[in-house]
Amino acid sequence: KKIVEKVGQALTHLPEGFKPIRQIEKLLKERKSNFFEKKMLSWADAELLAYGSLLLEKKIVRMSGQDVKRGTFSHRHAMVFDAETNNPYCFLCNIEKGQEEFKIFNSPLSEFGVLGFEYGYAMATPNGLIVWESQFGDFSNGGQVLIDQFITSAGTKWQRMNGIVMQLPHGYEGQGPEHSSDRPERFLEMAADYNIIVANVSTPANFFHLLRRQVVWNFRKPCIVMSPKSLLRHPEVISPIDMFTKGKFMEVIDDDYADKKKTRKIILCSGKVFYDLKHEQLKQKHKDVAIVRIEQLFPFPEKKISALQGIYNKDAKLVWVQEEPENMGAWTYILRKYRHHIHEGIFRRPSASPATGFSKIHIQEQQEIISKTFS
Repeated sequence: KKIVEKVGQALTHLPEGFKPIRQIEKLLKERKSNFFEKKMLSWADAELLAYGSLLLEKKIVRMSGQDVKRGTFSHRHAMVFDAETNNPYCFLCNIEKGQEEFKIFNSPLSEFGVLGFEYGYAMATPNGLIVWESQFGDFSNGGQVLIDQFITSAGTKWQRMNGIVMQLPHGYEGQGPEHSSDRPERFLEMAADYNIIVANVSTPANFFHLLRRQVVWNFRKPCIVMSPKSLLRHPEVISPIDMFTKGKFMEVIDDDYADKKKTRKIILCSGKVFYDLKHEQLKQKHKDVAIVRIEQLFPFPEKKISALQGIYNKDAKLVWVQEEPENMGAWTYILRKYRHHIHEGIFRRPSASPATGFSKIHIQEQQEIISKTFS
């Protein structure tokens, strides 16, 4: 708790005479309230807390990507600028004397070049947390050669471990085919031999523990995170501080609403679609449908899912639900890993494009997925 308070103080303090823009003043008030009044942290709070806690442990923390200082979705603000002088101020560089410096860089628009550089940096710095974030998850395709040739296969080909973290914003929100999918099917297709971590986490605390786990493990694996967009400001996407100080990473999160003895369907899902399903579940009071989140898709937590099934009605059908089209997302991977247990899959129709470019069609498709899930 002392570390949370110390990092929280640093994240909510500006030097004397520093004049931020109005939006930053509002942000700092919200941060201060989250850390010291509500004691409930948002996604951005959790991410910065993970970095700050590692810096206090004298770990190198380095992040690069397009607009990462502010964050593509104006959520991170790891560094701010004086409105009059344009002088920068880094919150995480000023936690305490003697700490490691937080290294964060806005990069050029070259995913191939920047991802390759950070992969090399992670190789040379195995005890640090090295993060590359694409502006949208779709843009990782610009670094696909690096992903194919090095990130997913180096362990098998050259016996080289690497702990790079790739944060790839993902989620179907009507933003069109270039800004919806980080192509999870590609990463899951390449997942074998415990070569990578593929995660689609849904709570700030779980994200915090996922990031720290990359450094505290006694081995290194690349970690691909389908990070959120709309969830960055979703009122339900918050975690109590106790989950940071006492919690741990959860590969699977059970339903706390459904009646386990009367459940007719157990929905397996991952990431943002959970909140759409949860909203409908509570709205219609569907206690006979449970929603179970798979937070880590690879390595697949089969034993934990099977153990959860054992506490539900034995006749409950197991259903996979995703936002992506049938030929994308995790569906074919789930079939490969858990085919003998899955009753059916719910998804968008097969498509050559990751998503529609029309907002009305997106809303209609999303509602069809929700309606079919609870039918």
